[in-house]
Amino acid sequence: MSDLGIKKHAGRYIQIAIGCLIVCLGFNLFIIPAHLLTGGISGIALIVYYLTGLPVGMQNLAYNLPILYLAYRVFGKLYAWDTIVGTVVLSLILDATHFMVDWNVTQDGMLSAIFGGVMAGIGFGMIFRANANTGGLDVVGAVAKKFYSLDVGTVVFLLNFVIVMASAWMFSVDEALYTLVSIYVTAELTNRVAAGLNREKSIFIVSPAAEKICQDIMENVHRGVTYIEGKGGFAREHKDILFIVVRLTQVSRVKTIVDHYDPQAFMIVSDTSEVSGKGFTLECESYQDARRKWQEEQEKQKFLHNEHD
Repeated sequence: MSDLGIKKHAGRYIQIAIGCLIVCLGFNLFIIPAHLLTGGISGIALIVYYLTGLPVGMQNLAYNLPILYLAYRVFGKLYAWDTIVGTVVLSLILDATHFMVDWNVTQDGMLSAIFGGVMAGIGFGMIFRANANTGGLDVVGAVAKKFYSLDVGTVVFLLNFVIVMASAWMFSVDEALYTLVSIYVTAELTNRVAAGLNREKSIFIVSPAAEKICQDIMENVHRGVTYIEGKGGFAREHKDILFIVVRLTQVSRVKTIVDHYDPQAFMIVSDTSEVSGKGFTLECESYQDARRKWQEEQEKQKFLHNEHD
């Protein structure tokens, strides 16, 4: 393996470890002191902890052993290895930081649910972003999808629902409701962090004035625009479709430009994440410089053509 490959994998495992640490801080500082639960295998471990006092991390690792074997048998060595790393690191840090439970950061159940969910969501998002996971019900859901064509989200939701109902029956309705809040916040933050926090806006514009709109956007918004050839479904007439990705603060400027040239233009604005390339993660030359180079190239081609004639 090259030095670059070693550094890449080392950085990935460091990210997994940091993500596990953040998850464990959320558990031990907020969720466990408030007597709340979480989704998945860790939720089962917490129920047993509240009843018997057995270490949560040790339980989490023990309950995941058959799931890790299942991951290896069904998905192969690479998937199983990343699952093992995430599960083991999370379990060890969870017990190593358990002393924080006695710090009593807050006595408010709602604050515990929200902040515990936020920290767990950020941590899990970092782990998933590193192409790893921490075992548990995600693996069970993936197996159910592979063999029974069941939606992963549905399977995980149903299993978590059973855990929350057990919480309401064994402890109290208030704690069960706070647990639902925590699980929701965790899921939302996990999705956002895993998908990337640099969320941009993608815009499709269909208009007869596409050429003028395109020129104005490139000159004044300083974003590249792509033409897509289209055809109307009813009359089969040719349509010019513009595609552009902009930052949130630039959406209103694009709308103003489109409305100026064609108030009846058809436009779609949607959320976009993981945007990379020129203008976002790579440096991009200005529109004026790009146009000047294009004009010089056109003049050069014209000169060569005239000489050839």
